[in-house]
Parts: sequence; C-alpha cells; structure tokens
Amino acid sequence: MNTNRRDVLRKLAIAPALFVAPTILTEATQDSVTPIAQRIQYSVNAYSFNDEFRSGKMNLFDMMEFAADIGLNAVDLTAYYFSSYPRLPKKPEIFALKKRALELGLNISWTGVRNNFVNANVESRKADREMIKNWLDISSRIGSSILRIFTGRNIPDGFSKAQVKEWLIEEYKICANYGKQRGVIVALQNHNEFLFTADEVIEILKKVDSKWFGLILDISGLRTTNDPYAEAEKLAPFANYWFIKEHVYHNQIKKRTDMLKMASLIKRHNFRGYVSFESLSDGDPKEIIKDMVYDFKREFNKG
Repeated sequence: MNTNRRDVLRKLAIAPALFVAPTILTEATQDSVTPIAQRIQYSVNAYSFNDEFRSGKMNLFDMMEFAADIGLNAVDLTAYYFSSYPRLPKKPEIFALKKRALELGLNISWTGVRNNFVNANVESRKADREMIKNWLDISSRIGSSILRIFTGRNIPDGFSKAQVKEWLIEEYKICANYGKQRGVIVALQNHNEFLFTADEVIEILKKVDSKWFGLILDISGLRTTNDPYAEAEKLAPFANYWFIKEHVYHNQIKKRTDMLKMASLIKRHNFRGYVSFESLSDGDPKEIIKDMVYDFKREFNKG
C-alpha cells in the first residue's frame, strides 16, 4: 500500500471521532449538571413495637428482620429498647446489632433518648445532658448519624415559658457541640410537649444556630392548629428526618394522615434523606406499618 493511500485511510478513520467527540463531550457536560433525582430512604421507628418489646415478644433484632423483609432501608433504634437499658450498652451488644444490620442490608439511621430539659432542677438537667452525651458516644459507635432528643413538658411553677426556652437553648448548644465532636447530629423531635407550633420550634432552631442541631419533623406532633400540613410546610426546610404516623391532629382532633399531602409536601421541598414510619394504634403493628409504607410509596412514586 502506498503512502498516499495509507494517509487517506488514516484520515477517514479519525474523521468520525472528530465529529462525534464534541457531541460526547457535550452530553457528558450536560449529565454532570443534571439535578440528582430526589432520593428517599425508608425506616421504621422502634416505638411502633413498644408492647411487643415490653412483653418480650420481640427485640431489636426481630424488628430489623421485619424492616428488611418489607424492603425498608433502615431502622430507628430507641435507647430504652436495648437489652441493657437503663445501663449503657456494651460493645458486644452494639457490634452484634451493627453486624446484623450489615447482613440484612440495613442502616441504623437513628437512635433516640428521653430527656427533660423543662426542669427547674439544674442538677437534673445536667444529668440528662450527660446521658445525651453518653448516647452520642453510642450513636457514633453504632453508626447512627442522628440522635433524637425531646424538650420535656410542664413548665415548672414560678417560671415563664421564655425562661424555660433559655434553658433549652443552653442545653441544646452544649449537646450539639458534643455531637459535632462525635459526628452525630442532635435532633429535636417536635413531640407536642412544650413547643406546640412551628414558629416556636423554628425560634429554638435559629437560636441554637448549629449545623449539628436539627429537627426530626413529627407530623403527629403538630396538634394545636387547624392545618397540621401547613405547619409542617413551615418546618420542612429545617427537617433532617421525617416521622410519618397514621394520624394527624386538627385542633387536637385526630384524623387519618393524608398520605398524598405528606408525599407532595416532602417532594415539594426536595427532601433527600430518611422518612420513618411509626404506629401508635392498637392492632398488629407489622400490618399497620406495612400498610403505611405501601400507601406513602404509592403516592410518592406517582408521576
């Protein structure tokens, strides 16, 4: 083959690449800036099985099996259902739960404690603060990225709500700073105990002002308004985690949760993270949770 013929063939071979390459580069560039699709992970909260845990019919390992069987991504492991409670769990229990979660393809996304910072006794508040710190250590060890805490309830005699809010802010700042050191977000669950409206919750979040202090948005905890979905809309931009229960409250009147409204609200705010289901009703909690998950996913996955 002469030199001219080889040059012609070589140029013809290169030519398609010269024309195609810009298209490929353009597509790659477009892909790199395409918004990521909304990604939701699903979990179940341990309190759904409170009676089963208390009676010994179930334990946390059984709950994890159930979560995996119905296709959930994670579990919320509440402190008072650990076998060692009220003592802190030792490494063997923690590592056994982590190992089983791995085997089942689950995340341990959440741990939770009960505290009372609406307490005039400084030493009692300090004891609860230390308990939260201890559980932040446990959360970090078990691989949970968020620890649920409460406010407490019932304003002590002789104190104003404004004074109690200052106690909360002070304690939450200390806990959030410790959470930062452990890589675990401290998150307030609006639990219809002391902060009853979205505006009150937002006030506390803003005054604590820490990336390591967040919100577990409990749709059932907004009970003093005629429209809990509108209240949840206010809180949605602050949510690190969502709790969906089978009922909401309209001015303290219990009504069935509208899963279409819930799914639309979460989609509208482009939430990417965990949505957890919790049942407080009588009946078989496994069947109730399965129905809730199915109903929510059906609405969420609609075009």
